[in-house]
Amino acid sequence: MALMPVAEALARVLADARPLPSENIVLPQGRGRVLSQSLSAQRTQPPDAVSAMDGYAVRADDVANAPVTLSLIGEVAAGHPFDGVVGQGQTARIFTGGLMPNGADTVVIQEHTARDGDRITVVKPTAKDRNVRAKGIDFSQGDTLLAQGRLLTDRDLMLAAAMNYPSLPVTRRPKVAILGTGDELIMPGKALKPGEIVYSNGFALTALAQSEGADVIDLGIARDKLDDIVVRVRRAREEGCDILVTSGGASVGDHDLVQRALAAEGLDLSFWRVALRPGRPMMHGRLDRMHVLGLPGNPVSSYVCAFLFLVPLIRTLSGRSDIDHQLEPALLGRDLPENDERADYLRATVERGPDGLVATPVLNQDSSLMAPLAAADCLVIRSPHAPAAVTGSRCVILKLAL
Repeated sequence: MALMPVAEALARVLADARPLPSENIVLPQGRGRVLSQSLSAQRTQPPDAVSAMDGYAVRADDVANAPVTLSLIGEVAAGHPFDGVVGQGQTARIFTGGLMPNGADTVVIQEHTARDGDRITVVKPTAKDRNVRAKGIDFSQGDTLLAQGRLLTDRDLMLAAAMNYPSLPVTRRPKVAILGTGDELIMPGKALKPGEIVYSNGFALTALAQSEGADVIDLGIARDKLDDIVVRVRRAREEGCDILVTSGGASVGDHDLVQRALAAEGLDLSFWRVALRPGRPMMHGRLDRMHVLGLPGNPVSSYVCAFLFLVPLIRTLSGRSDIDHQLEPALLGRDLPENDERADYLRATVERGPDGLVATPVLNQDSSLMAPLAAADCLVIRSPHAPAAVTGSRCVILKLAL
């Protein structure tokens, strides 16, 4: 099977991915969830004209030629309207958020007044409608303010509450199972025997999936035995997982058993080699409704493939409208040689220079090196067969998640 271009591989991963079913959640649980339908305001905000300042509600005509003295006839606080009418030569004390009384159209701030009992002297003219928040200045009933597919922020929850929504329709969180494979892997904190390495990929994959809003099931580490892998794959299916992510064992070596285990379970294989560096032995397929991503075992390859393929898949299943990673222009911070037939995703640090962002690829791009990956801010993307590039030339980057 020939190497597949990255764009075609991603298109296949997303080809039959659809947003998951909707569910209702209470408003305080909404941050980081994705709206499954657009929300229109169920009320007008503010529902009537209110004061924007502490001061006095007046008729603009009465204060146009200030100084002038007015008669105080009442008081308005937020939540406590004044039932009377402000007539000619009259005023009502009003506080921020107070409902504008009938007859008044302007608020004179208290700093521009002097009070003597029920006599209020306005010392400076105030224009009509000044310091008044008009009815509906924020939004009106029926306005569509939060669109389907929106990833909800804390500010969106404020708005939804003001729109009078105690609960929200959101897409169900994708359920992602993470499976490490390999006899050589042990968990952090244990003493290593010769030939053993500390398992690290799963921790990054779990954090990345959770940062995108997925619920994660840890399937642990499967040994290089077909039966052990099959048991864990079956658990992912029994748990109703939407995505199974395996790390390692997806190539064609004698001990790379993941493909065989998945095939035994009925995998519909889409592809397993991508024209990508790092990450050529990347696999995708379906086990009935469950998406399967087989990532390489090398840590950097595993992470880069997850960033490029798992993240858009989670976003698609979540119903998000912003699925694609955003490319940004930058300038190279060092010379690069010509590229071969694979697209390069180079770990790089980025800083702001006088002419824009400057991305400097780390010197050693070996796919096993985790320290440079942790220090990187972005990936510099180089197309297949790209010519040599010199310092200061233009490039395209993908910023990594914080």
